[in-house]
Amino acid sequence: MAVTKHTLVALVEDRPGVLNRVSSLFRRRNFNIESIAVGHTEQPNLSRMTIVVEGNDAKVEQVRKQLDKVIEVVKIVDITNDNPVARELALIKVKATASTRSEIIQIVDIFRANIVDVSPDSLIVEVTGDEEKVNSLMDLLRGFGIREIARTGSIALTRGGAGPLQVEEVKAPKQLPKPSIREAETPPDW
Repeated sequence: MAVTKHTLVALVEDRPGVLNRVSSLFRRRNFNIESIAVGHTEQPNLSRMTIVVEGNDAKVEQVRKQLDKVIEVVKIVDITNDNPVARELALIKVKATASTRSEIIQIVDIFRANIVDVSPDSLIVEVTGDEEKVNSLMDLLRGFGIREIARTGSIALTRGGAGPLQVEEVKAPKQLPKPSIREAETPPDW
């Protein structure tokens, strides 16, 4: 089976420890997470995770099913074959001298990126786009000397009307198991 890049999106309860439980499941299955982005959703108390991993279809599906069993995961879907719109954001601090500044600005304009900070010896460039666009701009700016990069993971939505994680599509949150006697005796952290 061919190894391909998969984009998984999940709605999870917005609680401490959820990201750790999700990433630990990938680690235990020996999957490298290429990118992970987490943020609030239109639904109170829920966050959306976008996880990009490489693997064959069967292994990724197996991990998806196991993630669906995690108490805090409300729903998880693989949107790889749904022709999703995926974007990343990168901030790139590039060395800029008086002689190179105008050339850097031209490159930034071609990529429809923005210069968000100017200092005597550097520029900070903000670029939003698919992974290929972000990588291409970074490759061109490397020749000037990249000092620092901050890059988000991929975020993605399916095209068209109803998405697989919209309110009416989401099952009710899973019930937490009753605490064991030992857990019930443990005082809360205040």
